[in-house]
Amino acid sequence: MRSAGLSGKGKGGAPITTRKPKGSDLRPDLVNLEFKAPGPNRLWVADITYVRTPKGFVYTAFVTDVFSRRIVGWALSDSMRAEALPLQVLNQAIVCAKETTGLIDLLDYGLQ
Repeated sequence: MRSAGLSGKGKGGAPITTRKPKGSDLRPDLVNLEFKAPGPNRLWVADITYVRTPKGFVYTAFVTDVFSRRIVGWALSDSMRAEALPLQVLNQAIVCAKETTGLIDLLDYGLQ
């Protein structure tokens, strides 16, 4: 290929899913790094990941109930914008939950 002046198509780098904060993190640790819950819908955690497809990246977000370890919300998007993915998955989880009084949702930390 080199002698013919051809080169393969690069796949590009992985998307940036985490950025270091510019200043110190002043948000309180609401769970004191103890990821345990006394019952369902008391503590939710979330994660965003991506999968490379022939058409580009697809981003997937999940909200998991810490007590039951059940996925209570999920969403797919071609973007990680806060309006598109994190809010969509959080809204789905809230709609499906029977009770959210006193809920600590650690997804909020990614939106600030």
